[in-house]
Amino acid sequence: MFLNIPQPILDRMTYLEQIDARDRVDGTPRAHRLRQIPRDVGKFIALLAANAPRGALVEIGASAGYSTLWLTLACRQLGRKITTFEVSPEKARLARETFTAAGVADVVELVVGDARDHLTNYSDIAFCFLDAEKEIYGDCYELVVPNLVAGGLLVADNAINHYETLKPMLERASSDERVDALIVPIGRGELVCRKL
Repeated sequence: MFLNIPQPILDRMTYLEQIDARDRVDGTPRAHRLRQIPRDVGKFIALLAANAPRGALVEIGASAGYSTLWLTLACRQLGRKITTFEVSPEKARLARETFTAAGVADVVELVVGDARDHLTNYSDIAFCFLDAEKEIYGDCYELVVPNLVAGGLLVADNAINHYETLKPMLERASSDERVDALIVPIGRGELVCRKL
């Protein structure tokens, strides 16, 4: 899956990586930065998603679509689509450009709006990647976990570098009898929860 990334996807990934690197040093305000995952985390979530059971693939926090591109690799392999949510109209516009330029628009449904307003419509989530504003992680966790299929996965980014902010949700996950949970020290830390 990672050895044969289609060139349009690879080109767009590289383009977004360059923007993200520039944003982190040029004074771009935090709210306008892409704040995307590193490449190794992209590979990690694509690998997990490719092994998800039957059900919906969901992403909360598309930004410009970088992590979504990684997840489309799994979608192509599984013959499925992914629904991704982005609250910022500006970033959603960039995500649409990304999906068109990379040739993956056919496997991506982009929903512009707060995922919390839509997650109750999904009763069969097989995989969810959560990488949004940290203040909503707890709400998203409580909306996603009941709707995960058996063996379904919830992966939440920034579990190490935003540990203090996410501590209530992380503690909830570690004691939640509905899931097995583990923080994986890759990238900025990934909380991985598997529905029992």
